[in-house]
Amino acid sequence: MLAVYIIIGVMVFTGIAVAVFLHTPAFGRLPRGERQRRIERSPHFRDGQFRNLEPTEFITSKRGRWGVMGKFLFGKHPGNLRPAEPMEVVKTDLRALSRDSDLWVWFGHSSYLFQAGGKRILVDPVSCFAAPVSFVNKAFSGTDIYQPEDFPDIDLLIITHDHWDHLDMQTVKALRTRIGRVICPLGVGEHFERWGFKPEQLIELDWYEQARLDDGFMVHALTARQFTGRGLRSNRTFLASFLFESPLRKVFIGGDGGYGNHFVDIGRRFPDIDVAVMENGQYSTDWRYIHTLPEFQGAEADALGAKHVLTVHHSKYALARHPWNEPLENARCLSEKYGVDVWRPRIGEVIEWDV
Repeated sequence: MLAVYIIIGVMVFTGIAVAVFLHTPAFGRLPRGERQRRIERSPHFRDGQFRNLEPTEFITSKRGRWGVMGKFLFGKHPGNLRPAEPMEVVKTDLRALSRDSDLWVWFGHSSYLFQAGGKRILVDPVSCFAAPVSFVNKAFSGTDIYQPEDFPDIDLLIITHDHWDHLDMQTVKALRTRIGRVICPLGVGEHFERWGFKPEQLIELDWYEQARLDDGFMVHALTARQFTGRGLRSNRTFLASFLFESPLRKVFIGGDGGYGNHFVDIGRRFPDIDVAVMENGQYSTDWRYIHTLPEFQGAEADALGAKHVLTVHHSKYALARHPWNEPLENARCLSEKYGVDVWRPRIGEVIEWDV
């Protein structure tokens, strides 16, 4: 009988510990109040969840979600999921970059800074933790050289969705006083308010909505194909891709997600995209609808019709079972096979943006 009480006690203690952990600030907060009411008015929110335009299964493997997760966490991995040697990177003095220069700097995975028309735009910055606990999603050796204190003042922070590898509490909190405005999908502002951001800093957009920033500067919220959430409950917040317009530039900010008909629609609506940031990495046939498989990257680039392409979602974390450098080969093939001008910078390297 004592053993039974001990087991019950351990189970109760574990349950309480998990519940407390899930309510720590890093998990953010689910939308509530007027924010939740706005979400419920969206045509893309049905039956208590955000919905993709096309039917989108999270896991397509017959093993199911937990089987796939178990295989990934505990199964035998190929030896090249991570580079054997530290990555070759560039440590640029970001604070010394002139606002008068239109340029790009990629920080690995989906984090990057670009300047256009005198504005500094930072997208999905993750400099500290890409997971709820530090020992999960560890950065490749040599890639974690940029910390929040390295960034200059930011005019606009754009967050595509609230997954841990795109929204890092420690990074955005450290930058809070140096960020002008934040643009994010519906519901994601709840996390920012819990982390001390002022409501007037936040612009939350549903698909097909837009925000005018200044004369000649506009951000359009567009469709994407993924799921959202930082805890156990999925799709209570939204995700988005974005189109940033300055007087001379159009930038498609893809975030991440699976291929779908929405890329054709975006390319038709915005026929003169200068740079398209496309997902390239962390894909698997086990979750084929929520991350773009390599065989669809050519069709995606063709649909968007951009002058230049930057591929992201690779070279910093191993979140799938493909070789770590396979996305780099995908980018090379995209350039050579489809005739796309693909930027392939090293982490931290400055790309000067020609007019």
